Amino acid sequence: MSIQGNFAFDDGGLPAAASERLTAWNPTHWPIDPGWAPVVDGFLASPTGQKLGQFIAERLADGVVIYPSHPLRALELTPLSAVKVVILGQDPYHGPNQAHGLAFSVRHGNRIPPSLRNIFKEIDRGAAQVGAAAAPLQGPPRLRSGSLDAWAQQGVLLLNTCMTVEDGAPGSHAKQGWEALTDALVQVVVESGRAVVFMLWGAHAQAKRDLIKGDHLVLTANHPSPLSANRPPQPFLGCGHFAAANAWLQSRGCKAINWS
Repeated sequence: MSIQGNFAFDDGGLPAAASERLTAWNPTHWPIDPGWAPVVDGFLASPTGQKLGQFIAERLADGVVIYPSHPLRALELTPLSAVKVVILGQDPYHGPNQAHGLAFSVRHGNRIPPSLRNIFKEIDRGAAQVGAAAAPLQGPPRLRSGSLDAWAQQGVLLLNTCMTVEDGAPGSHAKQGWEALTDALVQVVVESGRAVVFMLWGAHAQAKRDLIKGDHLVLTANHPSPLSANRPPQPFLGCGHFAAANAWLQSRGCKAINWS
């Protein structure tokens, strides 16, 4: 562990606090890029935000284990002004030391979950299909980390529709208020004046489709979970989303995402 500024960092370069569970409802201690602040502050001050805070505070007081320690970390790593791609997940991983505030991502050094394995499989399939022109897609699968920090830092907003979860209980914080914040965040991206790629995988993400108006690329497919990745009507495996996103970004003069 090393010390940089006021933060202790683990060997993966993440703040040590990122490995811990949520200990208090204290959003003022969760750093975000200033561009997101009007949306987040408005939500937290709203009746829905207040109700969510009360719910989580009560669950913590009951001794429930909640992940992650920094629910808004996606808004820290990806400024509003830098968003090129939005990937919507459902809720955080519900096991210890996995979730760290980015949809589909796990902390460096953790085992890669099945949905993320399928995401990497689709990236590699797309790279092999289109060849050297898609070099930014390709990376060495056996050397990959399950941490998607590098994507977030390139402008990929990895946003869960629900941003907290209880240990061993997927969906446990659904319909408690987070969805209103997610809607507002999607809306501000849509209205940012820049064309953005939206990847909507599965029913929860696709429920946001009506929020997306204007000159944006919307890509839909089944969720990458092994339960649905190969199923009709839109199998995730073979969807071609990563190559399509890069081609679309480059056609508008934007740098492609390195998905490796």
